[in-house]
Amino acid sequence: MTTKIKLKKRKRKIAIASLIVLASLLLYIGWFFLSLPDVEYLKTKNPGTTSLMESRKKEARKKGKKLQILHIWVEFTSIPGLLKDTVRISEDAGFYFHKGIDYHELKEAIKKNWQTGKKTRGGSTITQQLAKNLYLSTEKSYYRKIREFFIAKKLEKELLKNRIFSLYLNLIEFGRGVFGIGAASETFFKKPVNRLNLSEIVRLAAVIPKPLRVSPLFNSRYLKWRANFLLDKLYKYDYISAEVYDKAKRDFKE
Repeated sequence: MTTKIKLKKRKRKIAIASLIVLASLLLYIGWFFLSLPDVEYLKTKNPGTTSLMESRKKEARKKGKKLQILHIWVEFTSIPGLLKDTVRISEDAGFYFHKGIDYHELKEAIKKNWQTGKKTRGGSTITQQLAKNLYLSTEKSYYRKIREFFIAKKLEKELLKNRIFSLYLNLIEFGRGVFGIGAASETFFKKPVNRLNLSEIVRLAAVIPKPLRVSPLFNSRYLKWRANFLLDKLYKYDYISAEVYDKAKRDFKE
């Protein structure tokens, strides 16, 4: 067999292998997008449970315990505007201006984490956090982040911004078994959400990044730092007056 014939056969094998790889890749991509959850029902229906709630119950069962889920739905219009503003400032200041992904914040988070060698800054928007809580696990992996990205895009396509924000506020974790702003208000402060004062609002917003490690009832170092940060932002952007700001700051003295 001549060298020329051998070369042709080799090229044919490479071409066939390349086609198989390409076909497999296209099939996987097709499966990936078909496997994304249908979110259209969320326009009018509230989910009875979430992936995060089920994960927390599973974690408790592994320890031989039973976790009681505390969850109270609250209408978006019943949630104080100041609470919405505080949570938005805390978690996603550009929420009403992006389409599910804040690319600037994502870029800064990647840059910061690369410099420090660890995850010190998050880049997830409110929409991405909702996607994770509703449908994904708590594992930290690139695959989960990719699914989170595309689910967030679907949520933004199907739902209005206020509906996304309402679902987020009603499903976000605030403590062990405590989900949603309604349950958090009743559990920690024994009052409905529309009666929360500024200090209580800031305390709840402050624990969102660390709901299982920080309690809104105790002035831990982290809570005081986070609360002061949020109060500074609220005052800087004229959400609260100087008098209200000074009074609230006294509750979180370093």
